[in-house]
Amino acid sequence: MIGSSDNNGVELPVWSVSQLNQRARQLLEGQLARVAVVGEVSNVRVVGGHAYFSLKDDRAQVAAVLFSREVELLGFDLVAGLKVLATGRVTVFQPRGTFQIVLDTLEVCGTGALQTAFEELKRKLDAEGLFATSRKRPLPPLPRRVGVITSPTGAVIRDIVQVATRRFPGARMLVLPVRVQGAEAAPMIARAIGKASHWSKELGLDVLIVARGGGSIEDLWAFNDEKVARAIAASQIPVVSAVGHETDFTIADFVADVRAPTPSVAAELVFPEQAELVARLRRLAVRIERSVGRDIQRDRHRLRAAGNALGDGRALIAVQSQRLDFAIEALRRSAQTTTAARRLKLEKIGTRLAHLHPRVRLGQLRGCIQAIGERVELLAVKQIEWRRHRLAGVAGRLNALSPLGVLERGYSIVLGPDGKALCETAGVKAGDRLDIRLARGRLGAVVDGIETEE
Repeated sequence: MIGSSDNNGVELPVWSVSQLNQRARQLLEGQLARVAVVGEVSNVRVVGGHAYFSLKDDRAQVAAVLFSREVELLGFDLVAGLKVLATGRVTVFQPRGTFQIVLDTLEVCGTGALQTAFEELKRKLDAEGLFATSRKRPLPPLPRRVGVITSPTGAVIRDIVQVATRRFPGARMLVLPVRVQGAEAAPMIARAIGKASHWSKELGLDVLIVARGGGSIEDLWAFNDEKVARAIAASQIPVVSAVGHETDFTIADFVADVRAPTPSVAAELVFPEQAELVARLRRLAVRIERSVGRDIQRDRHRLRAAGNALGDGRALIAVQSQRLDFAIEALRRSAQTTTAARRLKLEKIGTRLAHLHPRVRLGQLRGCIQAIGERVELLAVKQIEWRRHRLAGVAGRLNALSPLGVLERGYSIVLGPDGKALCETAGVKAGDRLDIRLARGRLGAVVDGIETEE
């Protein structure tokens, strides 16, 4: 170790990188020793049985490692989003100078905020039926063109193109570039899925691959967005979700028609192996050729057997020709008989139709109408005459009962001073003026005397 001075002239020790990391490790392990930390698990990687991950809160994070022996003793799966109580020792990983906690115990004490949001959205969409197996559509066996929604740069698109062209050299793809991380990622991904679905027929798209590489739950969060999930569910063509590594699960994986553990596997699922297709076609051609050959051979044997069973065909033709002559003669006689019968029937129908001709029928109806008119006229005359005699009788009876008729016989009606007809002398006194009504005319009189009959 060599020396050096600072601005104040104080001599400082000069360390090598290894010495600095070793000293830092000694200080940390000496000062902190064992610690207990509460945090949310993120960015889990398992290598050689050892689990490497981060513990974080809303302001910071720290690297953590759990060696294979402790991993085997865990009673739960170590996944991103878990809120845990971790116990271990603080140290520095000298080769990299990484500050980390080497854990010996790990207890679950809840879920983190992102994991809680993930579970809530998962339950909501599952209740709506977006994860139902009945909605899943099969992938086309030989897609015309495949849409790939991912970042235009990076290993993901290169892996997909490499696998696709290796398996099917004539593969056709349309890359729809989007952001796969950050605040703008989810809206871009949802729009890209919607456009690809809407224009799928015009673009010749048969299937979509939505992909990105691995990362923490924060890195993959765009694929846990509700808009992205609903865009996948509404797609008119099948969607393959290839997000993260095999251990990573997103909402997009549950909604998609097919979930691929990696983008490379997605390409293998979508694009068939051309050599395998060719081999299968050749096998089918051989099977068809053999099947057709067997059918031809079988039919040849059947034809030969039928020929042997028939014997000399000329005798059979002669017999059938004679039967045909008899049948023709019988048909001719039947036709003549049928024709004669139908002619007679037509003549009868013609006679009936002649009687039913409109001109004949019209004359008949005209005669009926004339007769009915004469009868109606006669009945009307008789009815009028009868009603006239009846009216005269009624008039005579009415005339006999009418006061006017009584007056015609010499009687009169005497009206008192009050204008009412008098039937007796009561109420009349001498000097009263009376009105006498005759059959024709009226007389005025004054009472000069009254005689009362007992």
